[in-house]
Amino acid sequence: MRFNLRTIASTSVAAALMLGLGACTASGSATPETSDTQSSATQQSQWPRTITDEKGSVTIEEQPKRIVNTAMSTTGSLLAIDAPVAATTVTTPGPEADSNGFFTQWSEAAAAANVQPLYKIGNFDLESIIAQDPDLIVVSTSGADSVMDHYDQLKEIAPTIVVNYSNKDWPELTRQLAAATGHEAEAEKIISEFDERAAQVKEKLAIPSGTTASIVSYNKGSASPVGKTTGPHSRLITALGFEVVEPPEEYNTNPQKRDDFVFTSYEGLAKSATGDATFLIAATEDTAKSFLSDPTLANLPSVKSKNVFPLANSFRLDYYSSSQILDYFENDFPSLAK
Repeated sequence: MRFNLRTIASTSVAAALMLGLGACTASGSATPETSDTQSSATQQSQWPRTITDEKGSVTIEEQPKRIVNTAMSTTGSLLAIDAPVAATTVTTPGPEADSNGFFTQWSEAAAAANVQPLYKIGNFDLESIIAQDPDLIVVSTSGADSVMDHYDQLKEIAPTIVVNYSNKDWPELTRQLAAATGHEAEAEKIISEFDERAAQVKEKLAIPSGTTASIVSYNKGSASPVGKTTGPHSRLITALGFEVVEPPEEYNTNPQKRDDFVFTSYEGLAKSATGDATFLIAATEDTAKSFLSDPTLANLPSVKSKNVFPLANSFRLDYYSSSQILDYFENDFPSLAK
């Protein structure tokens, strides 16, 4: 199913960013050869297996049939490879989440897979996890959905893998989850199909060589995360033909150094978002108008040329949200003003 990004409203981005600006972009990987596919199929049938994760390694005796995901930001990646997610943590219903608290980009897939809400992020509930009788548990290293403080309890219930979605693009994260669930073939299929489509969209866009871009989560009057060249959002925008500008660290207000965003002070934004075009994540047309009318940003190249574009459902990047971004560039992107 395809979605028009202009129809999706945005929500509080600051809170969303602390939950995690997801891992997702064009992977740059080649389409798997037949031998690779056969190898993947063989690997899928091999159990037990030991998976390397952020804690070291974990041995999974049998292919999981009931996955409990405490890291909501990775639920879309699991669903995209048809991994058997029994339950996931949820967020507050609103513009970016359905009545169950599922993110809108994968809520239909979750409903089709009969995924159950586990508990609301921030309200850890060990009994709810036990009641799901999981044979695999997923935990994130950081973000509002991290429950690392309870890792020792969880690993006593079932094999528990620890992932870091803040420093990976979605193909890398998807491959890690595929290895833990035995869904390697499904992962390679969606990655290769996405890469092929991204290349087609890039060709259609024909962005002039050397065109620079900034990626901003705009919060007027306060810190605004600006995308780093190593972040998943930047990798996707780069795959479409832009050259992302690296924001200076000197304006970073976040004591935790991240690979995806610099949490730029409001005062430093005018010296950080200097691309020829600016893409505003988790934004609406009203957000873009506010950015364009902000007097402190009046001299930015993208403001002068009015090359400021809102990307609605885009702060958590997985297969689903990245596909929606491709939808936007393929169908709704108005092209660059000269």
